[in-house]
Amino acid sequence: MSVALRYAARSDVGLVRTVNQDSGYAGPQLLVLADGMGGPAGGDIASSVAVAHLAALDGEAHGGDDLLDQLRRAISAAHSDLLDYTGDRPELHGLGTTVIALLRSGRKMGMVHVGDSRAYLLRENALTQVTEDHTLVHHLVTTGQLTEEEAEHHPQRSVLLRVLGDDPDAPTLDESVREARVGDRWLLCSDGLSSYVSTDTIADCLREYTDPGRCADALVDLALRAGGPDNITVVIADVVDATDLPEMAPQIVGAAAVDRERPTRGGTGAAARAAAMAREAQSAEDGTDDVGRTERDALAELDPPEPAIRKVLRWGITTVVLLALIAGAATIGYRWSQTQYYVGTDGENVVIYQGIPQELGPIALSEVHEVTDVPLADLPTFARARVEAHIAATSLTDAEEIIAGLRDQLPQGPTAPPAEDPSGDPSEEPSDTSTDDPSPDPTATGVPGSVATPLTAVLT
Repeated sequence: MSVALRYAARSDVGLVRTVNQDSGYAGPQLLVLADGMGGPAGGDIASSVAVAHLAALDGEAHGGDDLLDQLRRAISAAHSDLLDYTGDRPELHGLGTTVIALLRSGRKMGMVHVGDSRAYLLRENALTQVTEDHTLVHHLVTTGQLTEEEAEHHPQRSVLLRVLGDDPDAPTLDESVREARVGDRWLLCSDGLSSYVSTDTIADCLREYTDPGRCADALVDLALRAGGPDNITVVIADVVDATDLPEMAPQIVGAAAVDRERPTRGGTGAAARAAAMAREAQSAEDGTDDVGRTERDALAELDPPEPAIRKVLRWGITTVVLLALIAGAATIGYRWSQTQYYVGTDGENVVIYQGIPQELGPIALSEVHEVTDVPLADLPTFARARVEAHIAATSLTDAEEIIAGLRDQLPQGPTAPPAEDPSGDPSEEPSDTSTDDPSPDPTATGVPGSVATPLTAVLT
């Protein structure tokens, strides 16, 4: 039996972020997810470069024995490009991205992984997390220095130990080769999903929706309903009988996509409603609408024009009602925003902001709550990049704990051990090169791939 992938990819900027730094790719032979970091102009570049290099593999024929070699070469090429790109751009120093890539050949799937994005496998109705988080807190848990409960609220839970970025040393990848079994469902996701939706809920959703696209939409909606401050990206692929599947085009989402500036669809909150209504009011003020010229002419022919006085009265009443609704929604949204906190920068210091890092027309939805004694320049590269990209907090107490964790990472003196790795270098852990239980299905070739996004388009 020949097997193929039926897939879908979705990405949303989230309710707080202004830039989508995630990138996702789903194609006949390749699945990729990359979660970028490094300030407003760095993470999206890093994730896009990674996807651009890996996407080229989807249009090539591969043998089952060279899957990992092909993935390694693509990651290495992306690393070289990031080094070149940031060499004369100091403002982008410290950018990086997580990467998960699955490349299929027949019934074999090669996988490489670095960072804290996750891959899950739903097989025979049981969900398993296939990847390991390359974070400081996970390392502390595996070495017995933290419990799982302590890790959930640890101020350094976002500190990554391994990423693909502009570090001169090539990233250490976790690698494995797995069997593609009919009935398997793969999920790749950024921490915008896994940090806000429980594993049990994710499993229930994967079981409930048979269509990958509907399932991906549902998972994104779950993250948005949970507050969804971070970018949310989901790639889902089902291993199916190739004879039952029509040819599909690849899907590219997030920073690497053409519609990378698409706004969040999480418009159910008060602040989101206020922003949406403000956009509608601006469109009305500019004289634009959604009716095309041909449709407008046809409607004018069907309906005779209203008397001028009635038209003025109707539009006057509509305008008053609309302005009242906008004012009320904006007031509610602003009040809600002032119950939120995040950690960011103000000049050379790390600060706690009250509000959200957005603007509603001329109104800023955040203000400095506290200027801390943590110098931005003294933080490790990746901690500094996370702060520059804004770290969302669930409360003022949570924001203060984040500051405490950042303070712990400051250099203590010339003899102090590195703050980002107090217990050893986890990158020396052996990579997983094991193979899953083989399936009795015979080997077959995959569905033809497609042309990937050009790297030059990504960098511009």
